Amino acid sequence: MMGNPRGTIAINAPLFALAPERHGFCLKRLSNDNIMRAIWSGAIGFGLVNIPVKLFSAVQASELDLDMLDKKDHANIHFQRVNANTGREVKWENIVRGYKVEDNYVVLDETDFEKASPEKSKIIEIAEFVEEKEIDSIYYETPYYLQPEKSGAKPYALLRDALKKTGKCGLGTYVLRNRESLVLIKPQNDLLILNKIRFAEEIRDPAELNIADVKIKPAEMNMAVQLIEQLTTDFDISNYKDTYNEKLLKLIMAKAKGKKPAATKMKVVHSKSRDLMAQLKESLSAPKRKAS
Repeated sequence: MMGNPRGTIAINAPLFALAPERHGFCLKRLSNDNIMRAIWSGAIGFGLVNIPVKLFSAVQASELDLDMLDKKDHANIHFQRVNANTGREVKWENIVRGYKVEDNYVVLDETDFEKASPEKSKIIEIAEFVEEKEIDSIYYETPYYLQPEKSGAKPYALLRDALKKTGKCGLGTYVLRNRESLVLIKPQNDLLILNKIRFAEEIRDPAELNIADVKIKPAEMNMAVQLIEQLTTDFDISNYKDTYNEKLLKLIMAKAKGKKPAATKMKVVHSKSRDLMAQLKESLSAPKRKAS
């Protein structure tokens, strides 16, 4: 492979394919096919060292697949792409994208998106290395696994271990279709993770929120800190399960057999007192709730 510019990731294929979007209310059920398939292949440029890798999605849906139906006869609801002038359905291969300038559209094709910034359309350039703790969690989007090809096993391990040793992550940008994205590359156990993160302008300004300015008494603060310390544990994600979908599926299967599921009463335990200190004291003496 040709040497890449310092601190770049070469893009040989798009991270995502432009696919028809399903509209309306739909929950996806986890597929029975758990085989991980690469969605992109390319190379990480670590200085003048090329590390050929494949990209895999790190997440999968776990919700039930609920279709939209007509309330009258339970027929499936279909969505069509319709020409506003003729009223006829338009096939995906006949759909193009355009930007309206005054009263006319400027139509763009794939080459136009690449011409706008050819270097960002083909590579992810790492502009700097940062500490992960410097990036607030609000900026995080989607994680992906990077797997090395056989020829890239050693340099992949070198980059991963060097990032671990320095406590740093690679930060860069790339363009996919007509959207520029930020990318963070970080080590996790034996892997390198590629995480898309948001730009600052994508985060809404919280200044519009109405947050009252209140004074907290020292005794209230001490009690709150006590409660936090009492409930502090070593984080273990396996303690938390998505139980809602299990219960929803049981309800669905019961209805399928003609049964009428009994309504479950929601149990919400509140303090009898409206005094904040009294509520905190009661919380400290209450038994610890289990993760669900």
